Amino acid sequence: MAARRYGVIGAGILGVAVARRLTEVEPDATITVLDKEARVAAHQTGHNSGVVHAGLYYAPGSLKATLCRRGMGLLRDFCGEHDIAYEERGKLVVARDALELSRLREIERRARENAVPGLRWLDAREIRELEPNVVGVAALHSPRTALVDFPAVARLLAADVASRSGSLALNSEVIAIEQVAGEVRVRTRTAGFAFDRVIVCAGLQADRVARLAGDADDPAIVPFRGEYLRLVDARRHLVRRLIYPVPDPALPFLGVHFTPRINGTVDIGPNAVLALSREGYRRTDIVYGDVAEIARSPGFRRLALKHWRTGISEMRGSLSRRSFLREARRFVPDLRPEDVEPAPAGVRAQAVDPDGSLVDDFRIARLGRVVAVRNAPSPAATSALAIAEHIVSLALDEP
Repeated sequence: MAARRYGVIGAGILGVAVARRLTEVEPDATITVLDKEARVAAHQTGHNSGVVHAGLYYAPGSLKATLCRRGMGLLRDFCGEHDIAYEERGKLVVARDALELSRLREIERRARENAVPGLRWLDAREIRELEPNVVGVAALHSPRTALVDFPAVARLLAADVASRSGSLALNSEVIAIEQVAGEVRVRTRTAGFAFDRVIVCAGLQADRVARLAGDADDPAIVPFRGEYLRLVDARRHLVRRLIYPVPDPALPFLGVHFTPRINGTVDIGPNAVLALSREGYRRTDIVYGDVAEIARSPGFRRLALKHWRTGISEMRGSLSRRSFLREARRFVPDLRPEDVEPAPAGVRAQAVDPDGSLVDDFRIARLGRVVAVRNAPSPAATSALAIAEHIVSLALDEP
């Protein structure tokens, strides 16, 4: 049988992980990674918080739970093999009152069912022993939650692909996908390609590229910008571990938290405000076509009606540093306005179903010879190597 030809659309961490996995299972195949940008990891991967999640929150049995736990182990091994810094800093999920205490117990139940290693329940005194500047009535300690440089991981995965049977075609925006005569024909703005299988890992453009392949309009991607502040160097000592709130299950986003980074900085955030561009990393980034597409989405309109109060609160935090810090000081009361400076923002590709519900789990569609990732939110970077195994097994099945 002739060696197969694979196309992977998207050179974020998931796309290059899929391409690398293909080189492992079919070393004679030809693999081409297409991306509209000039570099690997230009968007979500390149603006990632750098947290390697241990699997605390996810519904047992979900793809998120299963692939996060396996992906974490694969990622740790990959970093060890390639001498990439990987630091198990640990995380505290901190409850502030009786209501959050009951929610934290549910997180603990899920985490133990997901076999998250090393979990420990802490009382207020034990919180202070680990984090003297953090307050709370109780916390769940996940010591294996880690930090890593995800763009560096993505670049090495891409280098692995290029050193085997693969190639990267950057500056190659896909504008058409057609399945005809037993192959998938992909057209970019400058060239045409023919593949036996195509895998779409397009992140912020996931729904648009999937539609090119014939998939449904929904779930639609709605971009949310996550804005951060950063502790000034002299105040980095305020926290040593990741400090997270107990999420409210009725609200769509996690809330402001403290995130040390692998380079030694400490970020506070993110909030979650609607981005007015698919790649709107600044408040001034506005693409009117993107805004119109969001406004036309039935799912977004229903989401906005349901969570408009949360949206106003997040916008207030975006426009007012005092409001933003008020949220953070619930956990670190000693935080002062002069302790922080602005930090780069990221944009999250949030998939929304037509009824206005946020797509929580990873969602992958099969379209004949095309496999399309329609939703891959956090912990997708942590899980990338395991998601790649899962996706490649789907792609190798005969349509």
